[in-house]
Amino acid sequence: MAAPMAALMEDVEPRHLEVALLLEALYQRFGHDFRAYDRPAVQRKVRALMDSRALATVSALQERLLHEAGVAQELLRVLAVAPVGLFDDPAFARELRSVLAPSLHASAVPKIWLAECASAAEAWALAIVLAEQQLDARTEIYATVANEDLMLEMRNATVLADALVQWRDLYLQGGGTGELATFFDVVDGRARLRAPLRERITWAQYSLATDASFNEFQAILCSRALADFGPGLRQRALALFHDSLARFGVLAIDRQLLPSDAHAACYQAIGAQRHWYKRVA
Repeated sequence: MAAPMAALMEDVEPRHLEVALLLEALYQRFGHDFRAYDRPAVQRKVRALMDSRALATVSALQERLLHEAGVAQELLRVLAVAPVGLFDDPAFARELRSVLAPSLHASAVPKIWLAECASAAEAWALAIVLAEQQLDARTEIYATVANEDLMLEMRNATVLADALVQWRDLYLQGGGTGELATFFDVVDGRARLRAPLRERITWAQYSLATDASFNEFQAILCSRALADFGPGLRQRALALFHDSLARFGVLAIDRQLLPSDAHAACYQAIGAQRHWYKRVA
């Protein structure tokens, strides 16, 4: 078996092997597992970091990862879901109002899992939509992020007050019915979601790659992360969502369910909406 294995290794491009070793080092040294992520997507993100640091090889980046403080967090930020602004996808916000909100009214205390949250703004937008649907007082939002440092930043986030002016049009395009600024407190030129809404959001570190189901939810939203996952990790995430979603709960993901996907037969597509499903079995 040694000869065929050696021949196989000779066929692996050095840059591909270097990326595999970089991800293994990140996991073994820092406990963050990106080994099952889509490799071309990882390579693009790693290349962007290398260019910013004027590094010629992935091996040079790995050396800094293991021996230079701060590089691990820099790499984790690059590999994480790209941050988003408030109501950056107005069409999705309209779907939250038309698809998600009505499905929650039947639950006494509905729970929503915002899996691999992209930014504080993503959680804030959800909280605002729920408030406008009179669901904020009894709905719990669980926003999870694999990177603990990013999670803490999101939990404590503020934005420049001027950003609310820029986001107002997106809010209205997403079906907003009031004045966006009323959902925020402004102190010293910085805006933060009002405390009653912020308190409905529970932030936690959680990895779709390694952790198990932790609660039952009436809705699960994962609208950005799956595109970066390799096939095996996508199936793991879908199995986690199935194990965590109550019957007749709603699932929103960033890719269409295929017949071969884990537990695909348990879901029914909701209308003509983008990748919204109801668990029916």
